Amino acid sequence: MKEKESKTNVMRILDQKKIPYTARYYDTGEGADGTREYGAHVSAALGQDPARGFKTLVARGSSKGIYVFEVPVAESLDLKKAARAVGEKSIGLIPVAQIQGVTGYIRGGCSPIGMKKHYPTVFHTTVEDYDTVYVSGGKIGVQIELAPQALVALLDAAVTDIICE
Repeated sequence: MKEKESKTNVMRILDQKKIPYTARYYDTGEGADGTREYGAHVSAALGQDPARGFKTLVARGSSKGIYVFEVPVAESLDLKKAARAVGEKSIGLIPVAQIQGVTGYIRGGCSPIGMKKHYPTVFHTTVEDYDTVYVSGGKIGVQIELAPQALVALLDAAVTDIICE
């Protein structure tokens, strides 16, 4: 476990909006690359149920619009369901090399809170199954635990089924 560090932009935004949260710090260890396996590593490092941890995936639609999808760390985004959820004919994940330019965050530290611009955001339905959930704190090594209702409201996000069966 890392010692408490300085506040991230995510924490500053939550403080400003008076949204309660708990910052969780973890040792990044090997493989800090934002992959599905890494999400499971973070959950294990924090002693949390991986179903409560959500990873941030950024996609571009056929209309060139940018969208943010939040899915449980052990799940995969269903691109067809995701496209339907945002009214696009099709979507594709943006290349890793473009993540920082589009969001302001690096891969593995991408949070739905505090991106460069506000993009339409969709959470998988399981976000509503828990009292608290975890999302990236805006940098590798930091997770934010907060009430899903507050998170969805802050992001003006939709909630629907967007994962592969």
